[in-house]
Amino acid sequence: MDLGISDKTAVVTGGGGRIGSADCEILADEGADVYCLDVDLEGAESVAADLDDLAGSVEPIECDLTDRDGVASTIEAIREESGGVDILVNNAAAVDARSKLENYDDDLWDRDVAVNLTGTYNVTREVFPAMCERGWGRVVNMTSIAGWLGGFGQASYSATKSALIGFGKTLALEGAQSGVTANIVAPSLAASELADLELEEIEAMDEHMHRIVEMIPMRRAGREEDVANLIAYLSSEQANYVTGQLVGVTGGADLFAF
Repeated sequence: MDLGISDKTAVVTGGGGRIGSADCEILADEGADVYCLDVDLEGAESVAADLDDLAGSVEPIECDLTDRDGVASTIEAIREESGGVDILVNNAAAVDARSKLENYDDDLWDRDVAVNLTGTYNVTREVFPAMCERGWGRVVNMTSIAGWLGGFGQASYSATKSALIGFGKTLALEGAQSGVTANIVAPSLAASELADLELEEIEAMDEHMHRIVEMIPMRRAGREEDVANLIAYLSSEQANYVTGQLVGVTGGADLFAF
């Protein structure tokens, strides 16, 4: 299927990470010119080097989403070079804070709010009004099953990812009459290195991960491309009537299962 984005410009934040790089790959494979933003420039450059033979280009850019002025200048440079941002995938996030609330690290809470929530606000605010003015745009916020259902020991991650659901729905309302859609994608466990392993193999490697996979009705982990495929569809011309939706890529992990 031709997704109708071969002439579009996409920005993927956190593009140097596992899911972010898969997003960059599928969008560029569909012909979009992709700007791979990451605070880790080497990671973004590695992704771009691996994806240099696709229909669209992938350009690595160092960008700290917590630096509001830096985000503004980065997006302005992209706008001058490309003519404007058509697709924004808000993928960047810090995910490593884990502790019960009574022992939570205040600095990690502040960091996660700054990166996961305010960072998303910073970059979206720079591109969303121009999308509305041009009459076409796609915004996809990457949340998580933890933002949807909560996550034990993940207060800052769950809270900020939950906030992205409300933020995305608000964008959907504000862009609805201007040809701009906004949707939210909620993966559970997307890790290709685990997807083909049997439960016994995962248990031998990591008991915690085994418990997570065992609770998924499909009894397997997903892959990064499972998430990226949905991102591509929601970024497409065909998805013009899909907005404000929270869509899980979970293998059924959000279902009540006996």
